[in-house]
Amino acid sequence: MENESQQEGRNLLTDEDDTMILATDEGLSINNDPENVPNDCSVRRRRATNGTVEPGSLNVLSSKLESLDYDICENDLLLEEDQKKGYAFVVKKNLARWLVFFLIGITTALIASIIDIAIEELSAIKYGGLKESVDNCVAKKCLIYPYLLWVAANIIPVIIGSVLVAYVEPCAAGSGIPQVKCYLNGVKVPRVVRIKTLAVKAIGVVTSVVGGLAVGKEGPMIHSGAVVAAGISQGKSTSFAKDFKLFRYFREDHEKRDFVSGGAAAGVAAAFGAPVGGVLFSLEEGASFWNQSLTWRIFFASMISTFTLNVVLSAYHNHPGQFSFSGLLNFGQFDSINYEFFEFPIFLLMGAIGGLLGALFNHINYKLTVFRMRYVTKKACKVTEAVMVAAISATLGFVMIYFLNDCKPLGQDPTKFPIQMHCNDGEYNAVAAIWFQTPEASVRSFFHDPPGSHKALSVGIFFSLYFLLSCWTYGLSVSSGLFIPTLLTGAAWGRLVGMGLESLAPNSTWATPGKYALVGAAAQLGGVVRMTISLTVILIEATGSISFGLPLMIVLISAKWVGDYFNEGVYDIHIQLSGVPILAWQPPPLSSDIRAQDVMSHPVVSFKTVENVGHIVDVLKKTSFNGFPVVEPSNMGDGGSVGLFKGLIIRSHLIVLLQNKIFHEPSQQQQGHKNVSLKLFRDAYPRYPTIGEVHVSPLEQTFNIDLRPFMNRSPYSVQHSASLPRIFRLFRALGLRHLVVVNSSNEVIGMVTRKDLARFRVWKHRGMMGLEKLLISEKL
Repeated sequence: MENESQQEGRNLLTDEDDTMILATDEGLSINNDPENVPNDCSVRRRRATNGTVEPGSLNVLSSKLESLDYDICENDLLLEEDQKKGYAFVVKKNLARWLVFFLIGITTALIASIIDIAIEELSAIKYGGLKESVDNCVAKKCLIYPYLLWVAANIIPVIIGSVLVAYVEPCAAGSGIPQVKCYLNGVKVPRVVRIKTLAVKAIGVVTSVVGGLAVGKEGPMIHSGAVVAAGISQGKSTSFAKDFKLFRYFREDHEKRDFVSGGAAAGVAAAFGAPVGGVLFSLEEGASFWNQSLTWRIFFASMISTFTLNVVLSAYHNHPGQFSFSGLLNFGQFDSINYEFFEFPIFLLMGAIGGLLGALFNHINYKLTVFRMRYVTKKACKVTEAVMVAAISATLGFVMIYFLNDCKPLGQDPTKFPIQMHCNDGEYNAVAAIWFQTPEASVRSFFHDPPGSHKALSVGIFFSLYFLLSCWTYGLSVSSGLFIPTLLTGAAWGRLVGMGLESLAPNSTWATPGKYALVGAAAQLGGVVRMTISLTVILIEATGSISFGLPLMIVLISAKWVGDYFNEGVYDIHIQLSGVPILAWQPPPLSSDIRAQDVMSHPVVSFKTVENVGHIVDVLKKTSFNGFPVVEPSNMGDGGSVGLFKGLIIRSHLIVLLQNKIFHEPSQQQQGHKNVSLKLFRDAYPRYPTIGEVHVSPLEQTFNIDLRPFMNRSPYSVQHSASLPRIFRLFRALGLRHLVVVNSSNEVIGMVTRKDLARFRVWKHRGMMGLEKLLISEKL
């Protein structure tokens, strides 16, 4: 566990610390009287009750989550390595980066292909068997048997996937997008990029989709690509204790971060056949740090991923060489999407509806998630809930098919498993055509079915039921994606709008149900996840309709604005519920009157440039701090300083030094560091040993360590008078983990960490905004 705050008890939840921060025209102020609140300011009260935190709070940060260090540690070892290896090594390292991104693209696409083929084959077996059972039992009036078969066909795979997630790797639950977003922001989410997480995620996605849950396989591909990138770029697997001795020079946080960004983009490219959308998604929703050369490499990985998936799936569907399957989700090509100028108000209105429905979805899902966090905590209960949702999904589908008389002539809908249920010869049940296929196929049906393929009543009931099912499903202990069920829900109500417009203008060429199904799908997804640029490009690339980009952008912006008026996007809500200290893109407004001395942690635990081994071991055992200023004695400052600032040493490096006995007797000068290289630290990355695993004898504890060759001699620091926005920009732009606060004499007086800044969060609700100071608790 990490406690990055270097003050005992500082920032922890207390009953007395129940203040309010007020956003007024004059800036920020702290009000200790909850009853004395001005009427002209926005305010949110911090919640504290007897020092305890109830699960599900949105304004509490977890003290258990560590930070990643994206700042390069410029110690003597790194500088000597750079000078020794020269420009030839720079060229070799750049070529290795391109090779790694190439491997990321291919591997991500191959995993996506395996997942897609497995779902297609198992779904064909499932729905083919159900069709045969229904057809055989309609005349005999024994429909209870196909119903039970459907329930069993849902429950069995869901049990497998849910047990794997609940008992083997809980980090594989959901889509993984919030976790990847936090990782790229600089938060070390435990087990998020492990190989075991990838295995459970891949199997879990297959079982969830085949099990008939309201999920998709596309969202988890982003997480899968991130895991692939993390594994390949490090050249070893810590899960299987296997070191392939490859790419050792990439074994540090800032290098790994760039590869994970590429893996997330490759996952989007494989999922939607949208390489440009993948790059923009990684930029808009994922990566917090970006540069031009990284953009080229990520785009390269995305293109390789799309091409590889195209080759494999085209061959699988008996179209080798045609490359007609560019992604897992193939919306199908729209021949042409025509729109008129007078339709723009309709698009804006549909975007607003999507924002409202998205806000409603997020609110209901938030309440369900809080309920799960408080009451559904046992693993067996999590599996039971997933099984219950699978059974209810089959039940709702069967009830719709049985009671709704929606018969259409065969051939009107290219469904693979047409069911005659209560229909005449030569007809099929249109409701069954929606349920008896994967959600991706249902989205294509709403997009491309000809006018008159569905009754308004059937589509309306399906929308209502599937909206609630998808809301209930997201957050279950299964691997699942949110994109497809949200798109399917939006496509349903969007087609309803199109059917209504078609009835008002029956002979028009613009009022086509398929076009408005696409608009509704975009509006619903934008209202839930609140993405704009990347989602527009993804939909354009997935549909091949670049001319429809402007209407899609209008719809998504409208959905985002309306949705943001009520609550956050679904990913942000889940991040806040997890207590992750994520940093926003911009510092809090009107916070320039908050200074470094107001947010820093103090007093500071520090080390001397030449430190006693026993003292280092004692400090590491008694504290969980991860960064220590290295100082020399000084008599110039006040009593609050710990010495003259000379550098910064991190916990993991100290442990590696102790483990490898890099110390000397007090009477000798340390010479051994000349034989120490960065390989020593890279081989231990990322699972550094704990101090409890290091044995130091009583005699060795009398020895000394010269920290100067191993410390960062030029870490970032700020004056105690620096403003909160300035500190925030340093952290956000440079990916810092620790920031030393010094006085005018360059003496260390405090430390600022991610949690010290993440405590200040801007809230927005129904046109109001303000700044809240979050609590930090060990209970999350």
